[in-house]
Amino acid sequence: MKPHKPKSAAAKSASKNHTKAKDARFDKAKSAKPKNPHFYGIHAVTMLLKRRPEDVLTLFIQAREDGQISHEHQRLADTAHAFGISVQIAHKERLAELCDSHQHQGIVAAARATPMVDEALLDAMAAKPDALFLVLDQITDAHNLGACLRSACAMGVDAVILPRHQSAPMTPTVAKVSVGASEVIDVVSVTNLARTLQRLKQAGVFVFGTALDATAKPAFACDFSGKVAIVMGSEGDGMRRLTQELCDTLVYIPMADTPDRPQSLNVSVATGMMLYEVARQRHST
Repeated sequence: MKPHKPKSAAAKSASKNHTKAKDARFDKAKSAKPKNPHFYGIHAVTMLLKRRPEDVLTLFIQAREDGQISHEHQRLADTAHAFGISVQIAHKERLAELCDSHQHQGIVAAARATPMVDEALLDAMAAKPDALFLVLDQITDAHNLGACLRSACAMGVDAVILPRHQSAPMTPTVAKVSVGASEVIDVVSVTNLARTLQRLKQAGVFVFGTALDATAKPAFACDFSGKVAIVMGSEGDGMRRLTQELCDTLVYIPMADTPDRPQSLNVSVATGMMLYEVARQRHST
């Protein structure tokens, strides 16, 4: 019997490197994100199936402890089956892994990304005598964007306009927070926001920009009839300089002048309040 020959240092190093490389490949495969976005939440998935079922690839549903699924989930499964969509039962941990959130409400849909509306269609939209646009300048938080879309949908906005490179993308989180509004309202991503505002102004759209500026008027003192665009800036920096310069009028939301209380609003809350004032004026005439 031949005596065992110990491995050389070079052999040990090569073996160790091979093991590391194998582990790295395994970790990479394990952590790889799904190719298609995974939408989640009852309202978001319901609206997805209603508006563009042809883009839904697979529906994942969480089973209860007794192995059954809820009536609400069954309704969505029946809708998916009617469109020939694959339905799979999965544990809640698997759903959280797919959509990268524990707030999935037991339902996840693998689907193609939310489509944007072509910028060229803005001209037709601006032809309406009472066209209403919401312009979001540098809103980079997905939750804020989703909440703004939800308010815009509820208040009758015709289209939401976003700058292509300084905005939160239209992710499943946006869809979840918007409770499906992202599937209903037209969202236009533009390459040059300043040029788009000039284009709207040429079409007769009056542009109101929200800002805490000495020249700004209180929202209730403004006339929001006719063609209107409401511009909201980011919470930190507000509107960019050129965006603000292109506004026809600056407006602000009056707040209670109470000592020792902060006077600030989340951008999605401010958006809802501004759009409500527009809707209030239009519905009262």
